[in-house]
Amino acid sequence: MDVYNVVTLETVQKAASTLSGHVMMTPVQTCETLDLLSGRRLFLKCENFQKSGSFKFRGALNAVSRLVSSHAATPHQVKVVVSSTGNFGCGMAMAAKLQGVTTHVVMPSSCPEYKKRTVLSYGANLTQCEPAAQDIAQTVRQVQHATGAIFISGAEHPDVISGHGTMGLELLRQVRNLDAVVMPVGTGGMLSGVSVIIKSIRPEIRVYGAEPEVANDAAMSLSSGERCTFSRFPQSIADGLNGNIGTVPWTYIRSNVDDIFTVSEDEIKIAMRLVWERMKLVVEPSGVVGLAAALSDSFKARAGGCKNVAVILSGGNVDLSKLSEFLQM
Repeated sequence: MDVYNVVTLETVQKAASTLSGHVMMTPVQTCETLDLLSGRRLFLKCENFQKSGSFKFRGALNAVSRLVSSHAATPHQVKVVVSSTGNFGCGMAMAAKLQGVTTHVVMPSSCPEYKKRTVLSYGANLTQCEPAAQDIAQTVRQVQHATGAIFISGAEHPDVISGHGTMGLELLRQVRNLDAVVMPVGTGGMLSGVSVIIKSIRPEIRVYGAEPEVANDAAMSLSSGERCTFSRFPQSIADGLNGNIGTVPWTYIRSNVDDIFTVSEDEIKIAMRLVWERMKLVVEPSGVVGLAAALSDSFKARAGGCKNVAVILSGGNVDLSKLSEFLQM
């Protein structure tokens, strides 16, 4: 691995220092109903309360802050471009606005309209393209050529991954005697960053990923030992998890993650409904995939002995126009 792409306990600690006072230390909540259904104690870290509505703000702000601090030009002269299926674009748009940086966000046309509106509301420039990996990459290159913007990958950039890893530092301070932590995995930035922290500080804690059955590239990768990708993005209601696992996150996931669980669309809907009805929390479909896994029969069978489990609720950017679809079984 290139030295530039090293994510360590030290880089995450530096990220925590950079983010201090700018991101929320999101709360950890519990729910007796979910404990009974899962057969264990669940500790839910509420990144749906994070600025921009998801954990993605952590990595985005760390990356753009470090870029600005290392750049000879003034912030308003710095331009960045990112590609996103939604939440990273929202997070980067907000982070760049706070830093006075011009942002260009490339999003597949299939992304939820409300996430596009959110990106625009933070003052970013939005460019849409076809929902295929090669089309997204080509559009990013076109924007770079036209604007001179610096590309920051939401999946591959070490400063982004290190920013996401700060959730692991917080969890270890917030919850004692953890046996496992489970979280959604899409492109893999959160799972890789948090796994580095957990395995560096408390290697006995199990680290689990969770993803939709229809977007199971991470599970296939871990099972085969080789990174697997889709040529065209799958279509799960958990739209934030439809992207391919990144090459850099994969190196950490392969080394640090104990297992990856897949859940059905109905299991995602059930978990979302439980969080809304029992915990009174607004969490998007992607955000509840870790909980859906923790409630599944496969988790009960394969995660035996884990009595205290942290679950990251990764975001709360819900498309209310699709609410009836999300809750329909």
